[in-house]
Amino acid sequence: MPDAQPAHGTRQLRRVALSGLLGTAVEFYDFLVYGTVAALVFGDLFFPEAESSVGTIAAFGTFAAGYVARPLGGIVFGHFGDRLGRKSMMLLTMVLMGAGSFLIGCLPTYDTIGVWAPVLLVLLRVVQGIAIGGEWGGATLMVAEHAGERPRGLWTSFTQLGAPLGTVLSTAVVTLVSTLPDDQFRAWGWRVPFLLSLVLLGAGLYIRLKVAESPLFTAARREKTTARMPLLDVLRKPRSVLLAACVGIGPFTAQSLMTSFMISYAVDSGYTRSQVLTGVTVASCTALIVMPLASILSDRVGRRPVVLIGALLSAATAFPVFALADSGRPGLLILACVIGHGIAQSTMYGPLGALLTEMFGTRVRYTGASLGYQTATLLGAGFSPLVASSLLASYDTSAPVALLITAGAAVTALTVWRIRETSGTTLAAEEPAQVRSKEGVPS
Repeated sequence: MPDAQPAHGTRQLRRVALSGLLGTAVEFYDFLVYGTVAALVFGDLFFPEAESSVGTIAAFGTFAAGYVARPLGGIVFGHFGDRLGRKSMMLLTMVLMGAGSFLIGCLPTYDTIGVWAPVLLVLLRVVQGIAIGGEWGGATLMVAEHAGERPRGLWTSFTQLGAPLGTVLSTAVVTLVSTLPDDQFRAWGWRVPFLLSLVLLGAGLYIRLKVAESPLFTAARREKTTARMPLLDVLRKPRSVLLAACVGIGPFTAQSLMTSFMISYAVDSGYTRSQVLTGVTVASCTALIVMPLASILSDRVGRRPVVLIGALLSAATAFPVFALADSGRPGLLILACVIGHGIAQSTMYGPLGALLTEMFGTRVRYTGASLGYQTATLLGAGFSPLVASSLLASYDTSAPVALLITAGAAVTALTVWRIRETSGTTLAAEEPAQVRSKEGVPS
């Protein structure tokens, strides 16, 4: 069947794109607030008996727990999104994410309830991970499927913009509360960004309730072609998921190390909290410009060359970026964040939404795209801060951290070189062209 067009034309597509942008921004705000606050105070508040470096590693360990849960969320919400519909899963993921974040803001610290504090922190972090594991796939493919034959790179970039927008919101709020005296910030100030999640949750739900279901899924349900077990269908031909995961490793490694980890690293290096958060905020504002430009370019010249350029740029600038960060000068730290995150990482990440959704047919798109994307976040971002903190404790130099970014970018570059172009893919096809070949291996 031909690509279904948006149910109410461009007006509905704009509403869906706005829903993807705001919803994903809320999700990333909740998720990234944790990473920012963990880098600043969670080591002392929830692991006070550990040495400073060990406490930081433990705090990033709970950060990694959320990433471990994300593939599970992709599987669960992907299954029901492919079986029951995209819209209902998008609403549910948002509620879970907002509730988990709010409860973290209410959580007693180690001094109050002892070991139960880090235990509950990990549990709530897992809830967050499961929720965001299903969020991105639903939001992105809803935009792509409503777009039909329109420029999908452009339209899906709105969902991709949720990541830097969420970063801007989270760092802005944390920057504001971090101006409090240190004792007040540790006593109650760190809770404010989490508690504000309820306000953002209400705004996001209001937008999403007005969005129509995906026309492609509606057509598939009407024709009774939806998959009974989407995960099994995906795993019968796992190459597409593996390729999708490998493509995402570079952007997620860079994203994690240039945001949450950079905050902890720079503060420990002598920068003030406000200087570091300013750098991350400026870089995220830069990303809000670079991502849509990269996505529009991918509609014109293809997804592969744009992502490949971003990967090569990330690898080439990794060591210079950390040299700038090690200079001790706030202006150069901001420049480092802009180059590493705002430009290089964003060039890789912008077209990723369109690329991954185009790699799977309608019957399994939610499951396949979510599983590939969330596996990439686990491998690329979930353990990167933990590994980087451990390497710093062992070698006392930023070189191994830069090498991690370079390695992630190399994986993305090699994978993009291997897959076929997807920008001309017809979304209604049950088996997208770039994964079809006699041997089952894309050329």
